[in-house]
Amino acid sequence: MSTKDSAPDSAAPPRTEIRRTPLYDAHKKRGAKLIDFGGWWMPVSYGTGILDEHRTTRTSVGVFDVCHMGEVHFRGARAGEAVQRLITNDVSRLVDGAALYTVACWPTGGIVDDLIVYRVNAQHYLIVVNASNVEKDVRWFRDNVGSWCDIVDASGDTALIAFQGPEAERALQPLTKVPLASLRRMSFVPERDVATIPAWIARTGYTAEDGFEIFCRSSEAPELWERLLEAAAAVGGKPIGLGARDTLRLEGKLSLYGNDLNDETTPLEADLGWVVKLDGAADFIGKDALVKQRAAGLTRKLVGFEMTERGIGRHGYPIHDVAGAKVGEVTSGGPAPTLEKNVGMGYVPVGLTEPGTQLQIDCRGKRVAAQVVKGPFYKRNK
Repeated sequence: MSTKDSAPDSAAPPRTEIRRTPLYDAHKKRGAKLIDFGGWWMPVSYGTGILDEHRTTRTSVGVFDVCHMGEVHFRGARAGEAVQRLITNDVSRLVDGAALYTVACWPTGGIVDDLIVYRVNAQHYLIVVNASNVEKDVRWFRDNVGSWCDIVDASGDTALIAFQGPEAERALQPLTKVPLASLRRMSFVPERDVATIPAWIARTGYTAEDGFEIFCRSSEAPELWERLLEAAAAVGGKPIGLGARDTLRLEGKLSLYGNDLNDETTPLEADLGWVVKLDGAADFIGKDALVKQRAAGLTRKLVGFEMTERGIGRHGYPIHDVAGAKVGEVTSGGPAPTLEKNVGMGYVPVGLTEPGTQLQIDCRGKRVAAQVVKGPFYKRNK
């Protein structure tokens, strides 16, 4: 497919069976409640429940199986050029050992996926993609820049474990010689050891908390998992499932692909204009459409809201203005345990995006008051 084509059907091919991460047996051993999450058996929670796991991550450290995520390597003299062609952010500002958050777009401006790009060196980049989009993303990458450099899907051979929380640095440091205090946010070190296991250590995450994401070979993931759990337990930490991962990311107003982002939403609409460099020299796929959208003006935008009456705005619930007209739908919503509030996100007309704007969420037939709020719901103490 050329970049001149419109966005194709992005649905991943159907799977004949539910896949297992390298940590499946470890989850079963610990009594995790497993669910089918995008074609993977994943732990939604362990014995103490989602609320306890959420609070553990906010106060100590949580250990997450994110081995279902995809890892794609770009290697060659034109690797940086290829990555830049695919993403909206500015690859040229990356130095070795630095990472950035970004999106890839269709020619229409809709979002193919949201990604993290890691620069190993000028001829080697790693892109981490969402689990449900691996096949689609790799196909899109190869169709557009596959002749520019080597593109290797290493998802099956790579495991990823998140180690998140305010005590993450203190708990992880005894397992590695890397001086973690000097590893800044959105940076990483490749080819180091964690508990004597070869790994990459990145100061990245999806919990609105400090912490690390650790890459290793899939075959060595079970051993690393146990060592990380031991380190976490020493400071009051524990394994955390997808349920708390979702409430944690929601508190930070971190978008979820398939809910808050999809083929029909542009990064400008999704309040991700900060990862779109329209005035730079780079000519990425979707730039023309986004330039036109910016010039014409947005008609809708993703906002965060908090409920001001008793009720929870769940995904798919209608959003109304104060006059009662339907203006959108909730894309993500639920409790924010740290804040003791119920919060959510959704696309609404630009005239309803100012903080303090009053909305109504249709919670199973009952209109419940809410108001637009600015920025993330939760900000960690830095």
